[in-house]
Amino acid sequence: MITIDLTMLIQIANMLLLIVVLNAVLYKPIRSIIEERQKKIGGLDEGIDQFKKNAVLRLDEFGQKMKDARIRAKKEYETARNAALAESSEKLAGIRKEVDAQKTGQLAEIEKQFATAQSELQGQISGFAGDMAGKVLGRAL
Repeated sequence: MITIDLTMLIQIANMLLLIVVLNAVLYKPIRSIIEERQKKIGGLDEGIDQFKKNAVLRLDEFGQKMKDARIRAKKEYETARNAALAESSEKLAGIRKEVDAQKTGQLAEIEKQFATAQSELQGQISGFAGDMAGKVLGRAL
C-alpha cells in the first residue's frame, strides 16, 4: 500500500527538481532550435515565393520580348520582301522593254526582207508568168 512519509516528499521534490533541470537543460534548447528552424523555413518559404514571382515576371517579360521580336522580324521580312518584289518588277520591266525593242527591230528587219523579196518577185513576175504560160500551153510565147 502507499504510505505518505518523508520518502514520498523527497521523491516529489526530486521529480520537481528533475522537471526544472530537464526543462532548463533539454527542453528550452530544443524548443529554441525548433523555433529557429521554423523561422528559417518561413524565411525560405518567403524566398521561394519571391523567386516564383520573379520567375513568372521574367517568363512574362521573355514572352513579351519574343512577341516583339517576332513582330519586328515579320516587319523586316515584309520590308525585304516588298523591296525584292519592287526590284524584280523593275528588272522585269527592263527586260520587257529590251525584249519589245528586240521584237520591234526583228519585225522591222522581217518587213524589210519581205519588202525586198516582194520587189524582187514583182520584177520577176512577168518572166515567171511567161514561163508558166509556156509550160501550160506547151509552147513558147
